[in-house]
Amino acid sequence: MTGTLSGQRDTTRVVRNGVKQESPARRRPRRRGIFVVGAAAYLVTFLIVLPLLWIALLSIQPSENILGNPLSLDELTWDNYVNAIQSLPLLRMYGNTMLIAVASVTVGTAISFMSAFALTRMVFRRRSVQSSTRFYLLAGLAVPVYILLFPVYRLDLALGIFGTYWALILPYVAVSIPFNTLLMTGFLREFPSEIEEAAIIDGAGLWRLCWTVVLPLMKPVIATILIFNVVYVFNEFPFASILINDPDMVTVSLAVSRFQGQYTVDYGGMMAAATLVLLPQLIIYAMFQRQVIAGMTVGAVKG
Repeated sequence: MTGTLSGQRDTTRVVRNGVKQESPARRRPRRRGIFVVGAAAYLVTFLIVLPLLWIALLSIQPSENILGNPLSLDELTWDNYVNAIQSLPLLRMYGNTMLIAVASVTVGTAISFMSAFALTRMVFRRRSVQSSTRFYLLAGLAVPVYILLFPVYRLDLALGIFGTYWALILPYVAVSIPFNTLLMTGFLREFPSEIEEAAIIDGAGLWRLCWTVVLPLMKPVIATILIFNVVYVFNEFPFASILINDPDMVTVSLAVSRFQGQYTVDYGGMMAAATLVLLPQLIIYAMFQRQVIAGMTVGAVKG
């Protein structure tokens, strides 16, 4: 009986000065769990950062050492960056990419907001139409984007926009709508309807309700959408390589591919150019990481 009582005493809460405290027997498993989770988080972070560090290391290696002895630290050089800066039309490629990104992200975000607002706030005569529309939009997440290359190419030729900015803007808009709608729909489902009812009582119409009441409160989701879509436009290559044939309209991804010829590849220059392309994206992530996390988790847990 004494052993049983002592065992029970170890696993119960101890009351000291009116405050309940956990016994050491219960703290140990919890501390082990926290340690395991922390170690796993550090391991995942290292695995994510490792490719970036690898690219940075290769970018300061001579091209002949990258394939033969990439871990050598004896012949580090900055010539790859000098070659990349001299070879790449930096202002032109960033200007073209930003133009396409601003146009596609603006149009795609506006369409996604309107579709998400309609799916969560509008009353459909038939519920099946609402559920079918939601399924149609979200099904786009399951469709591999690059199987649409040939249909999009044919559509651009038919519309007469092949080789123009619109040849990339329209596909980017279409590709972004499913993901944007998913995030916005999750937020609007948890959005308190009392705020909208108060605005309607004050005389706000549908347009004012959407753009001056609801949209400003969606800043975390909007920031997440903007960052993810801009980074996608910066990194996208297959559409740009097929739908753009004018050297003056080169994008960031197309400019980096210039270091690969038909028979030779300038690996050092390619790594340096990739580093120059990654740096702005990493800076954007570092500046807006809180907004990204808030936008990805909003509406995921009910309070």
